[in-house]
Amino acid sequence: MLEFLTVACIWQRYSRADRRVKTGKTMADHRSPAIILHSPQLGENIGAAARVMRNFGMTDLRLVTPRDGWPNPAAETMSAGAFEAGVTVQVFETLQEALEGINWLAAATARMRGMEKRVGDASEAAEAVSERLDSGKSAIMFGGEKSGLPNDAVAVADFLMTYPVDTDFKSLNLAQAVCVFCAEWGKIAIGARVDAEDVKAGLGDPAPRDELYRMFEHFEDELERAGYFFPPEKTALMKDNLRAALIRADWTRQEVQTFRGAIKALALGRGKARVVRDD
Repeated sequence: MLEFLTVACIWQRYSRADRRVKTGKTMADHRSPAIILHSPQLGENIGAAARVMRNFGMTDLRLVTPRDGWPNPAAETMSAGAFEAGVTVQVFETLQEALEGINWLAAATARMRGMEKRVGDASEAAEAVSERLDSGKSAIMFGGEKSGLPNDAVAVADFLMTYPVDTDFKSLNLAQAVCVFCAEWGKIAIGARVDAEDVKAGLGDPAPRDELYRMFEHFEDELERAGYFFPPEKTALMKDNLRAALIRADWTRQEVQTFRGAIKALALGRGKARVVRDD
């Protein structure tokens, strides 16, 4: 009987978090950035990250292939009630799925990976998010405890966020890394209001990440048909470099549609040049 009650209590605690119950009078702004943990290992770090997120008004936590699955008892303990206070957790099998609806992405990394991207610290990342509050959803992505973010994840980021840690001791816990950014975001989101007149105007709606992924795949499929990816063992690197270059364009939805139309026109031709393919 005691064992049954214990299991029931644990299920009740998780079911509250899994249902994403939101309580309290001051919920976080829905435009606040999402936090993405890519392949996190320890439940304690997930819970601690959720706790500090809620401290600074953030509630959207996304997990990509957490090692120990979800829900996680260690995360619940370390969260100090953050899940009941509004932090929602979504679990995804791929980063592409986790980025659905995301228009701007920052990747936390200690290594620049040889990619040409805008680089800054947590304060600059928070400022970049605040400039885009009326332009769609942003996200800050952190890698797992063991090896950080993989190159293909960094390739699709708009911004590389790095911290000025002591070169003699660079080790930084995952939850602590999340805390550094959240504290900078809190200065903006809680400490001051963003003047709506300062937000960039005149541009179309930013393209969500899922639409960008479909554009990348469309482009890469046609390049594959043309024999561009050679030698085969360099295909993955070539795709990462192409995506890193394209992502810097800060695409709008209209631009994505236009570019995909151009890809189709080049592939099929127009008028007398039109090519009819079996597929």
